[in-house]
Amino acid sequence: QVQLVESGGGLVQAGGSLRLSCAASGRTFRTYAMGWFRQAPGKERETVAVISWAGGNTYYADSMKGRFTISRDDAKNTGYLQMNSLKPEDTAVYYCAVGPAATPDQNRYNYWGQGTQVTVSS
Repeated sequence: QVQLVESGGGLVQAGGSLRLSCAASGRTFRTYAMGWFRQAPGKERETVAVISWAGGNTYYADSMKGRFTISRDDAKNTGYLQMNSLKPEDTAVYYCAVGPAATPDQNRYNYWGQGTQVTVSS
């Protein structure tokens, strides 16, 4: 099993930045692909960004390209999501998850964190 804990969420004004962290337990984090996902009230959960276990492949949803950057530090068992130029539409609970393949398909992710709230004010 992998246990994931997100942190770094909070309240920020439009145009500001936040960096989310995803701390993983154990020594096998490097063997998993990692993704960030978000869910706003009344909306379906959507894929934000994905990174392969080796870090060589990434995926970003179109609305996040150029604003968000996904990364990982396997030596620290930690993944990150750097979010810049935040918009009110980015307000959501953000989740990290790991799975066997670097894909935007949420069904491929086996272990999920509890989520961290990001609120972007106008």
